[in-house]
Amino acid sequence: MSEHVAAISWSRGEHEFTYQTYSRDHEWRFDNGVTVPGSANPVYLGNEARVDPEEAFVAALSSCHMLTFLAIAAKKRLVVDSYVDRAVGVMEKNEAGRIAITRVTLHPEITFAGETPDEATLERMHHLSHQECFIANSVTTEVLVEK
Repeated sequence: MSEHVAAISWSRGEHEFTYQTYSRDHEWRFDNGVTVPGSANPVYLGNEARVDPEEAFVAALSSCHMLTFLAIAAKKRLVVDSYVDRAVGVMEKNEAGRIAITRVTLHPEITFAGETPDEATLERMHHLSHQECFIANSVTTEVLVEK
């Protein structure tokens, strides 16, 4: 078992506290000293210059999948030179009628040194990456891998 801590802080400051006027800006602080400026999505009156929770969720799924894929590749002695993904999350009503990120589609572009695995091997590696990803195992969101 392990614990993972994020300290979230927000302050009203000089802003009036009404739905239209309060600031959505806040900070995420992590154990290693990294601070990430967060806000709500601009649709919900947030600051577009900051990371919103929905973007962070999509990034966490993509990052976890990538790190798991890299571990699998290394164990197979396949050398990966680069891995780039433009992950897309879809927020809509779920089966219970609540707003949720219901689907995240990953679009990994992977460059290998030497021999590139065939499509069937890549598909198995992505499937295993999804099965072993800690974040994907923690959520009900559908996660797809597309080219």
